[in-house]
Amino acid sequence: MASEQAVGAPPAAEELQDKKKPAVQQIDPYNVAGEVDEHGQIKAIDYDRLIQDFGVQPLTDAHLARFEQVTGKPAHRLMRRRLFFSHRDFDRILDTYEQYGTFMLYTGRGPSSGSMHLGHTVPFLFTKELQDIFDVPLVIMLTDDEKYLYTRSKNDGVQKKGAAVEDFLQFAHDNIKDIIALGFDPKKTFIYTDYEYLGGHFYWNTSEFESLVTLNQAQGAFGFGGSTNIGLIAYGAKQCVAAFPSSYPDLFGYPDYRAPDYNSQAKRRHATLSKIPTLIPCAIDQEPYFRILRDRCDRMTDPHPKTCLILSKFLTALQGPGGKMSASDANSAIFMSDTPSQIKNKINRHAFSGGRESLEEHRRLGGNPDVDVAYTYLSYFLEDDAELESLGAKYKSGEMLTGEMKSRCIAELQKFVGGFQERRAQVTDEVMREYMRPRRLEYAGNPTPTRPAAPAQEAGASNGALDGEKTGTAGKEGRLTKGERKALKVAAKKEEKKEEKLAVRPKPAAGDEKAAAEDSKGE
Repeated sequence: MASEQAVGAPPAAEELQDKKKPAVQQIDPYNVAGEVDEHGQIKAIDYDRLIQDFGVQPLTDAHLARFEQVTGKPAHRLMRRRLFFSHRDFDRILDTYEQYGTFMLYTGRGPSSGSMHLGHTVPFLFTKELQDIFDVPLVIMLTDDEKYLYTRSKNDGVQKKGAAVEDFLQFAHDNIKDIIALGFDPKKTFIYTDYEYLGGHFYWNTSEFESLVTLNQAQGAFGFGGSTNIGLIAYGAKQCVAAFPSSYPDLFGYPDYRAPDYNSQAKRRHATLSKIPTLIPCAIDQEPYFRILRDRCDRMTDPHPKTCLILSKFLTALQGPGGKMSASDANSAIFMSDTPSQIKNKINRHAFSGGRESLEEHRRLGGNPDVDVAYTYLSYFLEDDAELESLGAKYKSGEMLTGEMKSRCIAELQKFVGGFQERRAQVTDEVMREYMRPRRLEYAGNPTPTRPAAPAQEAGASNGALDGEKTGTAGKEGRLTKGERKALKVAAKKEEKKEEKLAVRPKPAAGDEKAAAEDSKGE
């Protein structure tokens, strides 16, 4: 993905902001900066405004109640505290899971350094929770190619030391080990880097999607200009089609078309897989990618249901509201490789305080936990709601001082990072490669769907490859939109033509029945 995202996704290359802060709030896949006031101070990011600007929907109490009803599990703390705060069609994913049993999760990371920082772990912690609760397949994309292209473009086409293709591939491998250390189930998780995996049906989808996006549209969505290299302009199509289950036939038990073992049964993409819905947990800055994707899902040769998103806020930089942690600024972030003493020093020296100018004033007027970085970090990593509420109340009343809030934050972060480092030490190259091996994933989904798949359904289809209505492409109250109805008719006509061709195909000789059966499997 295109940003150093603190909370979010998919898909997540580093946010490398312009050296000059914009006067107005700027949020896109390559810039995250709050508005600058008349005194030159950066304001906190206005998320209510982003909901309006991006046209997304707020995550409400009704969504949390629906989540708990469907899953039988409490909502994750990041949802409860509205750190994941908005969505696109999250309710449809819940309906699909309740009725038909499963969907695919997709997220990602743009590797820009050898160690992830604290903010990078947040989307993965949330995604892991969703995977565990729903018991669904997960795909994680490492966009090493995008990181290389963006860094070179930022440097006016110059390739600087430590920023070659090989460097970003190494960053990707290091980051994959970090991600694995967060506890993902290898049986239902596939992780890859673009440089190593792209090809086969994934690239077929990419090529087709590239044909659907014009230069003007890419410039409008991502802020590209005349000096942007053509690789970066084209990259967005890869991040978009990475959300299509049809890009990963191996994961669902179908053959892919790749060297050196070209499979004659896989010369066409598997239409069955195009019907599996996808949920993307990611930060709000990544939304432009998937807005473009959603607008074109039904224009693919095999129409896909609109991808669903659950969108997060950014974990703020140590310096306070208005930005987010960045791997390019060591003092803005807590890295997952930091020692306990480094964590303590960074919080004590650099964490922005919501306290008052003097002890007397703080005791009398109280502090502001809403802008206090130590309290903000606790809201992400402290599980106990009651304790978090108590800390905030004591800080507001002046009973708790800034130093005491920082001390509590340091202890929580040291525990989290220390546990991570113990697990990370166990992730060998062999363990990493097992997660990266294309193979059929094992998952169960909803054990009691209200409208289970028919017994005769094919293996891949039984894992959630349903018809257009069943994948949640229906509009409000179950009605399909005009575009969705048209897409279903087109798909039905294609299916009829395929059946007609099969009907007139010469029947195989007696010894060829097995080959014929394999030839028709999954199509």
